[in-house]
Amino acid sequence: MGFEQYHEPVSELSPEVRTFARMIASLGEEAEAINWYEQRISVEKDKAARAVMQDAQKEEFKHFGMDLEFLLRKKPVWKEILEGILFKKGDITKLADKSEEKA
Repeated sequence: MGFEQYHEPVSELSPEVRTFARMIASLGEEAEAINWYEQRISVEKDKAARAVMQDAQKEEFKHFGMDLEFLLRKKPVWKEILEGILFKKGDITKLADKSEEKA
């Protein structure tokens, strides 16, 4: 990937923004790894191999969660919006709209 996550001149970006860009890239990479494991697990016939892949995928879930939590701590409004959506019962889009309006 290199430095494709930057859309502005790197020299003009603060260290905080560069860290933020790295964490966004990491979050995407973890999501991609989760997807790859999901696909591999779905077609793997060998039970032991599938168990190894499932264990590895759990690690990616952990990494995804840590990346997300880091970003949410840096962007309180994101956290506020997500708290109105995640782990709630009901229509996801309605929860999202209400949460966004509240924030």
